This record gives sequence, structure tokens and C-alpha cells, in this order.
Amino acid sequence: MEYPSSLVENAVNELSKLPGVGKRSALRFALYLLKQPNQTTDSLANAITRMRNEIKYCRICYSLSDTEVCSICNHPKRNHNMICVVENIRDIMAIENTHQYTGVYHVLGGVISPIEGIGINDITINQLIIRVNKNPIEEIILALPTTMEGDTTGFYINKLLQGLNVKVSTIARGIAIGDNIEFADEITLGRSILNRMPFEQVHNNR
Repeated sequence: MEYPSSLVENAVNELSKLPGVGKRSALRFALYLLKQPNQTTDSLANAITRMRNEIKYCRICYSLSDTEVCSICNHPKRNHNMICVVENIRDIMAIENTHQYTGVYHVLGGVISPIEGIGINDITINQLIIRVNKNPIEEIILALPTTMEGDTTGFYINKLLQGLNVKVSTIARGIAIGDNIEFADEITLGRSILNRMPFEQVHNNR
């Protein structure tokens, strides 16, 4: 593709690095931004820069936050004895949209995947176990992707939790095999949370 300006070309190249954005879409975005007032593009650039420089990870659950402790971990009416373990922040947003869960979360930041070079020490499994040991946790809900990597991660967490006197459950399989939590519709996801089952019972029957 020939570009009329190296500045446009550079902008397209950077925009096309975003997931799901090809060169044609990136060019459309770049040309759209060129037509906008300077204030619009300055606000966009400032918002991205501030997000990158000022975002924090909650020191309790490792979710994204504006403060040292996120609003969910800080909420006095949440059930702090129940932790829902998820892969990423998008899963928290999906579960919160169901309005069916009142506990707190733990964000792993990924799932175990040797093919992608993601091991146990690359995600926050150890931090989860420390959290369970330090607090009176009654239940761990594994809300991980229904993939081989998600199952492997769930099995490993369940093994580490053995003997810690904590109930380990998993969301009901209303979520299709191979799906990520964030792509489930709110009704299906909400029912899966409410109808969760003991982890070992689900996987012993598979």
C-alpha cells in the first residue's frame, strides 16, 4: 500500500499493531483522526498515556485499579471469604455484568501454557495460595477458560489447595468447551456462577 505521507504510514503501522486491527482499518482510523479537532486527538493521546503510566495493579487481587486496592476488594459489602479466580480483567467485567456474584476476585494474568512459554511463575498462582493461607477463605471458584490450558491451570490450583480446608468449585459448564469467560452471554454466565459445582466432581466425571 502506497501512502501519501510517511507520517500517515507511521500512524497506520502503529495502529495496526492493535489486536484485530488490519492495515485497512488502521488507515481508516488514522484518516478519521486527521479530520478531528486537535483537542480530540490530544485527549485520546493523553488518555492512553495516562492509562499506561498511572494504572496500578490491586495489591490484593491483581486486577487493574486506579488505587493500591481496587474498588471491589475495598467494598465492605462484598463476601471477602469467597474468591473467584479468573484469567484476566475482562473476565471480571463479564461476571460483574451478570449481577450474580457478590464475592471478590483473584486475577491470574494468564493460564499455564507451555507452548506460549507461560509457566507457573509467570502468573499469580503462588500469590493466590499465600492469600488463602493468610485469610479465612471459605470457597475458591475457578472461572477459567474451558480450554486445555484453563483446565491444566485449574487442576494445578486445586492440587495446591488440598489440605487447606477450603472448598474448591468451578462454574457450571453452561460455557461451551473452548470458550473464554468474557465471550459468554450474561444470562449463561450468571447461571454458570450460581450453579457452580465442586471442582473434583466435575472433572472426575469427564
